[in-house]
Amino acid sequence: MPQPSFLSLPGALVHAACSHSAVALALVLAATSGAALAQGTAYVSSEKDNALTMIDLGTLAVKGTIPTCKRARHIQLTPERQIMVACTDSNQADLIDPASGKSVRRIPLGDEPEAFDLSPDGKVIYVSNEDAGEASFIDAASGKKLRSVKVGAEPEGVKVSADGKTLYVTSEVASLVHVIDTASGKVVKNIRVGKRPRRMAITPDSKELWVTNELGASVSIVSTATNEVTATLKFEVKGARAEDITPVGIQMTSDGKRAFVGLGRANHVAFVDVPGRKVSSLVLVGKRAWNVTLDKAQARLYVVNGLSDDVTVVDVAGAKAIKSVPVGRVPYGLVIVE
Repeated sequence: MPQPSFLSLPGALVHAACSHSAVALALVLAATSGAALAQGTAYVSSEKDNALTMIDLGTLAVKGTIPTCKRARHIQLTPERQIMVACTDSNQADLIDPASGKSVRRIPLGDEPEAFDLSPDGKVIYVSNEDAGEASFIDAASGKKLRSVKVGAEPEGVKVSADGKTLYVTSEVASLVHVIDTASGKVVKNIRVGKRPRRMAITPDSKELWVTNELGASVSIVSTATNEVTATLKFEVKGARAEDITPVGIQMTSDGKRAFVGLGRANHVAFVDVPGRKVSSLVLVGKRAWNVTLDKAQARLYVVNGLSDDVTVVDVAGAKAIKSVPVGRVPYGLVIVE
């Protein structure tokens, strides 16, 4: 006996069959999407817990912790896709293998290291030593200090150009960005920016350096050709006092069209139109939005909130917070391994 077609079924049965098919398709798509998102982990450093907290990218739930050295702060991936975290109270970096979740080795970074960057080949670690007022060049393989460069008081942000020839270091007290030739170790220019400069991002075309000014509620935009400030972008948040708008973390999209800036005690992240030099959206997140990290697809932004002890996950397309995930005490930075 032939099976009835959808055309021969009564209307109610057709509706039920189509609804069942739609639900089944939705479940398949959801499962496929979930599987794609689940193939990654965010690692969050914590200043108080001496551990990294792991967040599953698919479920947005904490799935464990990894012990590390004391007062883990700045964190990033090496060219070999290992996790490197600077521990200020241990005066060293911890190199962690994400596959095993274990420390591979510790690397001396000098006194009071906070932020660092790696040469493009990963062979040299450039680190800011806050108390000494120096930028140190460390051989990543041996841990040997190659040289120290005297900079302004309380150096903070460290950023290397894409070609590895130029190192930028911010001085919080002097309100300067020091431009250092990596081959000679000489300071070639001191650029006056806003008050208490913290972190930096370089546009993908390498033409501009964007510097967050924590106590200036602004970003200074620097021409890398002339080492001069060409523009300043001021931030405003409705209902927030100017002194509470304290930008620190910054990241740009790979096409250089958009930047994301954590506004600190203003508890927001600013979405910035880079060519237009203007804020396009403000997203409410946790307390003291500190550092920001995009996933590989640039679909989600992970915001580390230092005073609410959590990470807010933001949908980039919708400019909307999805979820806040509790992590360690005083979280500082975050990297994603996908």
